Order: sequence, then C-alpha cells, then structure tokens
Amino acid sequence: MKLPWLSPVLEQSGPIVSVHLDTTRTDPQAASELEARWAQMRSRLAADGAPDDLLARIEESVLSPSPLGGRHGRSIFASDSEILVDRVLPVPPVRESAHRGEFPQLLPLLQLIPFAVSQLLIVVDRAGADLHLRAPENPSIAHGPNGLGSDATVEGGHDVLHKASLGGGAQHGWRADNYEARVEDSWERNADAVASAVEKVLREKHVDMVMLSGDVRAMGLLRDALGRETRERLIEVSGGARGASLDRGPFREELDRTTREFITGRQQELATRFRESQSGDGASVGGAAEVSQALDRGQVEELVFVSGSEPGGIEELLRGALGTDASVSALEGDAEGIPEGIGALLRWRDDSTPSNSIGSMSGMLAASDAPPDRAPPVLDRSVPHLDALCRLHEDDGTGPRRPAI
Repeated sequence: MKLPWLSPVLEQSGPIVSVHLDTTRTDPQAASELEARWAQMRSRLAADGAPDDLLARIEESVLSPSPLGGRHGRSIFASDSEILVDRVLPVPPVRESAHRGEFPQLLPLLQLIPFAVSQLLIVVDRAGADLHLRAPENPSIAHGPNGLGSDATVEGGHDVLHKASLGGGAQHGWRADNYEARVEDSWERNADAVASAVEKVLREKHVDMVMLSGDVRAMGLLRDALGRETRERLIEVSGGARGASLDRGPFREELDRTTREFITGRQQELATRFRESQSGDGASVGGAAEVSQALDRGQVEELVFVSGSEPGGIEELLRGALGTDASVSALEGDAEGIPEGIGALLRWRDDSTPSNSIGSMSGMLAASDAPPDRAPPVLDRSVPHLDALCRLHEDDGTGPRRPAI
C-alpha cells in the first residue's frame, strides 16, 4: 500500500509526537476508560516536553465523539506547533502508544495495513441502485459517511417495471407480448444506467472490494451490463435490499464475513507472491540487513513485514521504505517464509543484490552439510515449498479485531 498522506510527517524535522489510541466509545464505560488512558498518555508526553497547547488540541480530537460506530482507533502525528496527520483507524491499534522523539513512531499505524480496505457496495433492484462507498478508515460499511454523496442513488428512469395483466383480465396475443417486452427493456436500460454509474465510480475512486446485493434478476442484468474487468471483481452478498438499513443483523454479518474472507485472501496472495519470488526469480530479499541494503540502493518496490515478529530497527526500515516511495504491507501472525519477519519485493536486481532466496539458501545448506569426499546433492526444485500460513484474529462482532488505515 502506498501512503502518500504520511509525507507531511516524514518531511517534518523532529521532535514529532505520535499517538496511537483505541477511541471506541460504544458505551459510557468505554468513554470513561478512553479519557483515563488518554490522561496517562498526556502526562507522559508533557513530561517528555510536548507543549500544553498541542496536547489540548490532540485531546480535543481523541475525546470528541466520532460519527463512526463500532470499534475503531486513531493515529495522530504532530510537530510541537501543529497536528500533521489525524487518521481514523478501522480497528484499534494492536498496542496503544504515545511517543515524542526525533522521528515518528509508525509501526502501530502500519500494523493495521491489512485492514485498510475500501469497499463499494451496490444494492440493486429493477429500477436502479443504491451505491455505498466505504473509505478504508471507516470501521464498517454500515457505519460512517457514504463517500459518494449525491451520487449514491441511481434511478434508471425507465418505470415500466411490472408484468401485470392489462385491462384486468388474462392477456393473450401481441398486446401482452409487447407489454412484457417493454418491461424487460426497462429493466435492461435501468441496469445500463447503474452499470455506467458503477464504472464511473471505479474510474474515479480507488476501490479494493466491489460487492453486489439486492434483487436477483436485477443483479444478473447488472452483471451483464458491466465491463468484463468489473464483472470479474464482483463479490455477491445475499440479503441486501434498497432502502433497508445495512446494519440489519443477518446482512451485516454477511458483509463482515465477506470482508474477512477478502482480507484473508489478500494476505494469502501477498504471502504467496513473496514465497514464489524467493523460490523463483529471486526478485526479493529477506532479513533486516538485506532489506536495509536494498532500501539504501532504492531497489525496494514493496516492503513486507510480519506484524508481531518485526526485527529490531523496524522503524528505520519503515521510514526508509516510505522515503523511497515503496509500498508497505503487513502480514498477520504466523506468516512463514519471511526471514526475520521482514522482506522486500524488488524493483530490480543485479549481481550485487544479496541472494537469500529459498532455493539459494537451500543449496548453500546442502553444500555445507555434504561430506568432503562427496559432491553436494543437487537441489530438487520440483518439490514445492510449504505454503505460508496467514492467521487473522477476529474481534467480537464488527469485523476483524486486528488489522485499513
């Protein structure tokens, strides 16, 4: 994931204040606990030299009720004179922290990258559709503002929608056939209007997930009207209806389940890409020293780290990646095949690039273990390597508990 909105933080000279906090306010007790935790953080930051007027502004931000429901968090970065970034998090940070120092503390924010998912939900009937755009910082598509504003509703404009009897009796012949053809034509034209609106959103917005729900016949007509690329991205979700609340129990559960499955799949795809690169073309490196060298040479296309298993010096590596316009991605928990919990997919490599791919390391191990009077065994590259394991921790109802930004 590219994070250009962090540029003001990275370009600012220190000291930098970094605050990462669970700002969930689901009940009065949670609000009181938030105030108590912030009071402790504020005291520590004041002791470290943060100005009182700055801390007052941060306090106003973190303690003000959010329009977002459910579990969420907040990350704030500030110089001593102004707030540089104030970002709502889709879930609370893994660890709350407050820090003032020469450099920003990025890790608590970047650990949540897997859950930075933007979603477009299309709920259709035969007259049109309701479009719901969820930004990555919203905790769920059922909460928070719709990112489309006045473009959130599409009415096709063709209102001959029902195949009813003409003149009160059973209809036969050309009149009935003509009326039914007009109805079918209205459905198709309305689907075309919805498809045009959806394609426009996807051209203008960055959307990770495209979900479709609503009337079964209208869903089929819209699928036919969309372009091939968009059709291939569609994820069908049962239970939606135009004008109905997205927060209804069964439908919300379907949305949450579909989102978790998408995140799990994206994690698996990332782990597989890195593993295949390590065992194939070698356009990747693993381990802190190797990644640091690749960053110094501007080779890193995407930095990948395992949340909870980061090496020492991770903050410097994260700054190095963002400072060279590299993407940053996090894998949850038990992701195997990432040496020392950090690796990098490369833009390019040459003879001086460190080689620590799975195949290379396996061959070196075989050669070092071979008896001196025997040739080292040939590495069998036909044996597949173990799949990386990705585990996501779920919370109690509004979506994944740990890692979107």
